[in-house]
This record gives sequence, structure tokens and C-alpha cells, in this order.
Amino acid sequence: MEEKVASGLREQQARRKRVNRLKMFMVVGVVIWILVLTVLIATLLVKVFFLEEKLNEALISKEEITQVHDEKSAGSRAESASDVVLDGGASAEGGSQANDGEQLPVSDGLLPEEQTVGSVPEEGAAVDGNILEEGEHPKVYLTFDDGPSENTAKILDILKERNIKATFFVIGQEDEESKALYRRIVDEGHTLGMHSFSHKYDVIYQSLDAFKEDMEHLQSYLEEVTGVTPTIMRFPGGSSNKVSNVNIEELIRYVKERGLTYYDWNVVSGDATSQVYTPDELVANVMDDVVKYDTSVVLMHDSSAKATTVDALLPMIDQLQELGAELLPIDDTTKPIQHIKAEDVE
Repeated sequence: MEEKVASGLREQQARRKRVNRLKMFMVVGVVIWILVLTVLIATLLVKVFFLEEKLNEALISKEEITQVHDEKSAGSRAESASDVVLDGGASAEGGSQANDGEQLPVSDGLLPEEQTVGSVPEEGAAVDGNILEEGEHPKVYLTFDDGPSENTAKILDILKERNIKATFFVIGQEDEESKALYRRIVDEGHTLGMHSFSHKYDVIYQSLDAFKEDMEHLQSYLEEVTGVTPTIMRFPGGSSNKVSNVNIEELIRYVKERGLTYYDWNVVSGDATSQVYTPDELVANVMDDVVKYDTSVVLMHDSSAKATTVDALLPMIDQLQELGAELLPIDDTTKPIQHIKAEDVE
């Protein structure tokens, strides 16, 4: 009898152990499943974020392609106006390049000097600059938008090697690598300019208050990081952009009231267009136009996707120096190149 009781107890204990093991496996399984789901959800959120960024880039590229098509159809009208002198004295012959390297349209049935032209939404543009007289050496200001990134560091290395100073119109990034690059720009004698904190057109140009908030945020942030208060800026898309919900003159008045000077460009490398240029083509785009103006502000980009800009920079510097160009950073003595002139806005 006692043996039966003992045997029954052993069986009950064995069952309890099996049940406990089963419960433990179930609990561990649930924990593992929760962890897997958490990792999957986090991964999906990261992918959604990057897909949103890619979608924004794709939408910009789509608008670029559409407007480039419009520009090409307008190119013949620009050539027919070759005897007309553009703003600041540049010939209209062959059209003008601004707006990230694409041919500018002659629109609205106006003569070149009467219109405010624009091209792709990212960089609207008009021509500005005095004609380079024979025997003169041009002043060339190399400017870089949308950094800092790993390409900014490479560009700074090249500029340091050649003892060249340039101008960087930066956006707001709060990682430690970017902070170090802001400081390096200043410490190595380059000019630190503002481009916008977010670089999101629908946010920046939603209203005058939104523009003010973005620009003041960037200015105070850069001052905190570098100890320098930037006093120059570049409108995202330029002062002649076609994407602002606010009349650009309102924004210009605010910029002037705040004591800032904005710079557009009159020469472009083309590195921001949807068309992929080789480094040699980027150099050629710049060299074709710097010979036209006594003062050239060259638009380039140093964001993470612009590796060809890095590859083009050294041969570009070589050719500019062979031309006798004076390579300078923007400072208080630099003639502002402005598509919509601040002096014309009361």
C-alpha cells in the first residue's frame, strides 16, 4: 500500500515538473515573441522613416524633370534674345545657368531683364553679375549647400591642402560629428552661412513665422556650437524659388531687419540636378560660366550623396587657378549675388 502511495506521489511530482517546464517554455516563448515583435516594429519604423525621405527626394526629382522639360522648350527663346543684356550685364546668349546646373527658362513672355525666372523647386534662379572684361581676373566664391556630412570633411581636407577658403551654407544637424564639422569650418577660416535648420520646404515656407522660427533656431544653434553668429544666409531654393507659400519679399524684409545678407549664385556645377554628371562635367559646367563674370558665386553641394562633387573639387581648383581666378570666402566685402535684389524690396 505504501509503495502505491509513494508511486502516486512520484507521478504527481513528475506531472508537476512537466507542467512547470511547459509553463516556463510558454513564458520564455511569449517573452521571445514580444522581443521579436519589438525588433520588427522598430525596424519597420526605421524603414518607414527612410522611405519617407526617399519619397521626398523622388517628388523633388519628379518636379525637376518636369521643369527641365519646360526649360528645354524655352531655351530657343532665350537664344533669340542674345542681344539683350541681363541683370547686371550678363549676355542672354545661350541662356543662363543657375538653379543647380539646368538651363533657365524664359517665361511669362517677358524679356530676360524683366522676369524673375525659376527652375527646379529645389533651386530657383536668375542671373546676376557683371561681365568679365578682357584681361581681368575673376573673383570666385566656392559655396556648398546642405551639409555637413562625411563629404564636408573630405572637401575641407582638399581646401586645407590647397590653402583655399570657401563658404558653407549649412542646415541643422545635432549629432556630434556634425557639431565637429561646424567648428572645423570656422576654425579653418571658412565662412559659415545659414541655409535653414530643417531644409523642409513645406515647413520653412509655410508662413513668415515658420521661416523666422527655422532661421532663428539655426542661428542660435550655430552660435552655441561654434561661438560665431552667422550673418549670411541662402534661401532654400534661392530668393527666386517658386515653392514658398509666402511672398518672398516678406521674407527678404525680415532678413534685412535681422541684419542678415542673403546670397544666391550665378554659376552652378549642376550637382543637385536629377541628371548625374561626372566630375569632369561638373568642372566643365563651372569653367564655362566663371569666364563670364567678374564675380562668380558657385553653387555646389556637400550633402552625403554628392561624392562626385568631392571628386570634381581638386581639378576644378586647378583649372580656376590656371585661369588666374582669385578664390575667396564670402565676407562683408563680397558683392551680394541676388536673384531678387534686397535693395529693390522696400
